[in-house]
Amino acid sequence: MNVKMPRADIGVFGGSGFYSMASKAEEYSIHTPYGSPSERISIGRIGNYDVAFLPRHGRDHSIPPHKINYRANLWAMKELGVSRIISPCACGSLQQNIKPGDFVITDQFVDRTSARSDTFFEGPKVVHISAAEPYCPELRKLAIRVAKDAGITTHETGTMVVIQGPRFSSKAESKWFTKMGWETINMTQYPEVVLAQELGMCIVNIALVTDYDAGLVGNVPEVTTQEVMETFKKNGENLKKIIEPLILRIPAMREMCKCADKPAEGSFS
Repeated sequence: MNVKMPRADIGVFGGSGFYSMASKAEEYSIHTPYGSPSERISIGRIGNYDVAFLPRHGRDHSIPPHKINYRANLWAMKELGVSRIISPCACGSLQQNIKPGDFVITDQFVDRTSARSDTFFEGPKVVHISAAEPYCPELRKLAIRVAKDAGITTHETGTMVVIQGPRFSSKAESKWFTKMGWETINMTQYPEVVLAQELGMCIVNIALVTDYDAGLVGNVPEVTTQEVMETFKKNGENLKKIIEPLILRIPAMREMCKCADKPAEGSFS
């Protein structure tokens, strides 16, 4: 018996805290050629859109960043019909002017991961996508506007260094990243962003700054675990304030970006 595939227009990589925004949310198990996604996907209605929510670390945050099945997560979203991805994440700050509690709408990344499966094209078909502008310019503009309208201190650009994890950087590594002028540091944005590109999906990253990275010790007040958790909770509440308005502002048709022109492999139902 053929089971009808559910449909969704927009995908959000976020946990159960976001599900309450969607009406009549139901969970689905999606199987992919790359294995299972991190968790069952919850699909609900926000405005005129069916929205798919997937916690990239699993519902209990049990999957470390280097073990996330990024290909399965993105393929599952594409199978559902998703064309836009909202990809929030926590991050550390590498610069003094980017403070805990701030949001950064990332426009560039630097990959410092290793041995992660980061392409759908492993032969015999070989594709070289351009990662010059990895994040969707249309979604970035909308995210900036919505965050600022909500009164959140928001940096309109920022380069994120993506490290392998699960360990954090040494002071020497962190000082190097800061000296290079990069703004934030995280463990999950790569290969998530380039896999979305390969599938022709728009993607936007909203980086939630929780603390200063190790290389800034001595130049900024030392951050305690309690402060990090309080900032993370505050950022999470602020993120909830902007996810729904952002979704409601996304136009039905993609007109201002070329994200759909990226190569996509396979057929999607």
